[in-house]
Amino acid sequence: MFGAITKHWIFVSLLAELANLVFIPPRRDRTSHCSPEQHHCDAVLSNRFFLPIIVLMLVFNEPKTQMLYDQNLKVITRVNQRVEQHIMTEGQRKKKRKKEVLIPRPACSWVYFSKEFIKEYIASHPESSGLKAATKAASDAWKSMSIEEKEKYTKHAREAWDGYLSSGAAPVPKPRKQTKLVTRCSPGRLFNVLQHLTPEQKEAVKSMGFGSLLGLRCRTLRRSLCLWLLERFDTANRSLEICNEHMLLTPKDVEIVMGLSASGKEVVNSGPEDLISDLRNSYNATNHGISVRLLEERLATAEAGDDFKRSFVLYVLGTLLSPTARLDVSPSFLHFLTNMDLVHQYNWGKFLLDRLVREISRFHQGKQRAVGGCLLFLQLFYYESISLERSSALVPTNIPCLFSWGEEEIAEREKQEKELGGYGSGELSSKKRCRSMEFLENRDHPAGPPINTESTRIGHGSLLEPESNEEGILSLPRTRTVLSGDVDLVVESIKVPCQNREYGCNKTVDYITRNDHEVTCIYSPCACPLQDCSYVGSFEQLALHFSSKHWDSGRRFRYNQPLAISLLMNEPFLVLQAEEDGVLFLLNKGTETNGNTVMITCIGPCSSKERFIYEIVSCRGRSSLRLKSVAENFPGRMEDFPPVDFLLIPFHFLASSGKLNIDICIWNSTEHNVDCS
Repeated sequence: MFGAITKHWIFVSLLAELANLVFIPPRRDRTSHCSPEQHHCDAVLSNRFFLPIIVLMLVFNEPKTQMLYDQNLKVITRVNQRVEQHIMTEGQRKKKRKKEVLIPRPACSWVYFSKEFIKEYIASHPESSGLKAATKAASDAWKSMSIEEKEKYTKHAREAWDGYLSSGAAPVPKPRKQTKLVTRCSPGRLFNVLQHLTPEQKEAVKSMGFGSLLGLRCRTLRRSLCLWLLERFDTANRSLEICNEHMLLTPKDVEIVMGLSASGKEVVNSGPEDLISDLRNSYNATNHGISVRLLEERLATAEAGDDFKRSFVLYVLGTLLSPTARLDVSPSFLHFLTNMDLVHQYNWGKFLLDRLVREISRFHQGKQRAVGGCLLFLQLFYYESISLERSSALVPTNIPCLFSWGEEEIAEREKQEKELGGYGSGELSSKKRCRSMEFLENRDHPAGPPINTESTRIGHGSLLEPESNEEGILSLPRTRTVLSGDVDLVVESIKVPCQNREYGCNKTVDYITRNDHEVTCIYSPCACPLQDCSYVGSFEQLALHFSSKHWDSGRRFRYNQPLAISLLMNEPFLVLQAEEDGVLFLLNKGTETNGNTVMITCIGPCSSKERFIYEIVSCRGRSSLRLKSVAENFPGRMEDFPPVDFLLIPFHFLASSGKLNIDICIWNSTEHNVDCS
């Protein structure tokens, strides 16, 4: 009787368990990501539907089921052990992760001030609406405070940051490899604007020396190619290493590729701010720059006067020739756009190349993720310099090369590159270094006398005559031979004065070699570094001007003797003048997130062979920082830091008054035989 009741009770219990398994699904989200142990557990527990049946068969003495029951029981036990072990391991990992982030990053000076202010504000204003009103009051109070009043909280933040760094809590940044190119260079945007210009506006563009841009056909950059070229760009030597060759880039290459002048006055984007204050207001210029959309709206009008010319140059610089990492156009460009009648006299080829090298240098140093500069020039320079054609047949080419490359030509070139195995699979084009094209002028501004060219091919008797297409674009044969004959004699006989004649150069040079002279001319214009002075003159004239007009605005020093200097927190630079020869130097100071940067540059022509060695020393207690480098030559004060060596001085090296105290020494290498290498 008792045995029958027991079997009946076991039978009912097993039926209830069977009902739960069949009608109540497991509470697990099957779309979630589970571990391998959990998937194994699901696979075994899915047999629970059959397990009660096996037990029933055992209870009622069904044969051949004992072995199956034992096997499932062992599997379930093993899986349970693995699941428990996995749960314990995950718990230990979470605990370790929590321990790694126990030390938070220190707050900034504003946070320390706001905490103190909000606590006092809520205590003294019980009727206020709460934290939002207190935070608003703290923000207004912080903005109205002077630098001296903020010094208490700034010092606290610096000490907290120094302690954070010394504790080793700061995470080491992982090296990242740039896989996608970020750039503001947008030829397609300029292309769309050019399509809507009126004939009068196109004539205005030509009068400024930018007529070659009207023939722009390329609308998109090949970013993979540009990134490949950036990895092979040597900013120190201004060269590209491709096909086992170091190809130097010069302003003349910019002229051949982009059609911009490679001779003329230096483009200086610095000067007194009051001279451009009205222009800044007219363009609604902010600290970020001039809006590109605002320029597009101005260019949409039918006006073709100075306002259109200025807006066009700003737009071209901001979208193609000299874009930066930001979306807006730098207001510093307004310094050389005050007189639009002088725009065609500038050396735009050198300006484009200098800005490109500077932006690539900042990208290589990791200072910015986006790449500035005219990357379209790099792309077209590669297409023109590396040939994929194995034959020596003559192929017509256009000068400037900008006219030769549209979307269809670039797509075909990219296809050939892939078929050959990738970029750099071709060979150096013979026409890359064919200097015979240097005298060919296809610019629409008055840069020299017009020349009709006919030349013979060396070793052949036939003439190769240049042809013009319907658009008036000059076409030349692409050949491996140099041009010679009567044209060389005609061009060499033409004499022109130096572009720097008004600054004291009295030389008359050959028309074909005038660019070589003007690049190295010691009379290249230099601008006064003071913001309230617009003087421009030669290297020697500027030294006399500063010593007579601004004798009390700088510091005089002697070569090879140390000089102690104190810079205020809001003092971005200091002019130094040598007592021996009057040479001007700039002690530049910048501000980064963790300290001040200082460097010394020389105001003079970039082509000057005279070099000066300088040393900067900053001390704090027993610690000292030292930099010894060469003072690079620049024709004025640069708004942004040039890509040269600098010394980074942490904030805790500053004096209690906020001044930056340093010792400097400048040597004249020609007098003291200092090694400049």
